[in-house]
This record gives sequence, C-alpha cells and structure tokens, in this order.
Amino acid sequence: MDFISVAYAMGTAGQGGSQGAGGGLAAFVPLILMILIFYFLLIRPQQKRQKEHRMMLANLKRGDHVITQGGLHGTITGLTDSVVTLEIADGVKVKVQRGYIAGLVTPGKEKEE
Repeated sequence: MDFISVAYAMGTAGQGGSQGAGGGLAAFVPLILMILIFYFLLIRPQQKRQKEHRMMLANLKRGDHVITQGGLHGTITGLTDSVVTLEIADGVKVKVQRGYIAGLVTPGKEKEE
C-alpha cells in the first residue's frame, strides 16, 4: 500500500473540491494564537529580564557587593567600561568582564562558612 496516496486521499476527502472564503484564514488562526502565547509567556519576560540586567550593570559603583556568574562573591573596587575589579578576599583582587556580573548581593544575605 502506498502511504502517500492514502494520505493524499484522506486530505482531500471532505473538502468537496473547493474551500470557502474563510477556509484559508481559519487555518492560520491556531498558528497566530501559538505565536501570541510564545510572545507573552517566553519572549516578553526574557526581554524584561535582559533590560533589568543591563540597567543593573550600568548602575554599578564602587563598594557594591556582587556575585558573578561563576559564583564569586566580591566587592567592587574598580570599574571601567568593560572590566570590573572585585576584591574577593583581603588583598585578593580579580578582574571580571562587566557582563559576567550576575547580580547585586545585600551584605547581610551572604553566608560565610
């Protein structure tokens, strides 16, 4: 049995040869709804988080306590346009790309073990 001919026969069985004027538009309604759902559930919240992260990076200043994406906690001791110098221990300073700062940390929330 040829599956292509069976699928073609099933696809044309109930159409009667021609579609109504709304037949083509009605086929796109589920696709449009899926695009809207993806936009409001995935794309829009991600854009909002990216905007907040850019604002946080732009507002960094000396003395802020931050955490990097690698998990380093430190205090900002120097800033340039693209590099942040962190003091992670007494006298230990590391340079990190500004984009790799994950977020600000409130000093009381850090747990030293």
